[in-house]
Amino acid sequence: MSGSTPAAVRTILYGAAPISVERLEQGLLMFGPVFMQLYAQSEAPNFLTRFRRDDHRLDRDTHRLASCGQSVVMAQLVVRREDGSPCGPGEVGEVTARTSYTMAGYLGRDAETAEALRDGWLHTGDLGYLDDDGYLYLVDRKKDMIITGGLNVYSTEVEQVLARVPGVREVAVTGIPHPDWGEAVVAFVVPEGPDVTAAAVKTAARDALTTYKRPKQVVVVPSLPVTAVGKIDKKELRQTWPGW
Repeated sequence: MSGSTPAAVRTILYGAAPISVERLEQGLLMFGPVFMQLYAQSEAPNFLTRFRRDDHRLDRDTHRLASCGQSVVMAQLVVRREDGSPCGPGEVGEVTARTSYTMAGYLGRDAETAEALRDGWLHTGDLGYLDDDGYLYLVDRKKDMIITGGLNVYSTEVEQVLARVPGVREVAVTGIPHPDWGEAVVAFVVPEGPDVTAAAVKTAARDALTTYKRPKQVVVVPSLPVTAVGKIDKKELRQTWPGW
């Protein structure tokens, strides 16, 4: 590890939204092994997984940097198929959790509570998979998954590719209704300088993604809208989309 960290900086916690592997690598080179990720939801407000400082390593396959860690002692995680059966390692499904601190329900919202809490398990609305070592990888919010031409596209997979394009500072990918494809993949890109163009981003996507995952449109924007808790607001992005 080549980072040099001031003695006073022992831990940098992050969560709420993903960091691209590229940005995390940059942070590790700059600060050293001081990062720790926590994954949770308001419905299970302590945390469900922890990606420890010791997990943040550059001296092995950096694919694991895309993980949000292993379940903590007080939480059980199962990734499930649509029929409720458990997924196998590497198989994408909905993340479900059981803890001693799961919410009792949404106040005055019985239907939403019944949908979220089933058979004692919290259905998080997050799509992800577990590897053979029990590390969880989130691929999308269930409601944000893009279905284009009948095929599933996980926005985070496309975002990870586009974040590696030189000169791209931030990127968000979402699905936009399309008359032929049902939904089409659209990327909103914040450049670091004037040399980043929509054409350059499309070229990079063509080299790294299969045809149906490539953005049909790239929109260059000065910044990305965020929610009150700092997450990228894809709903607002869809509302500001300029059209085909």
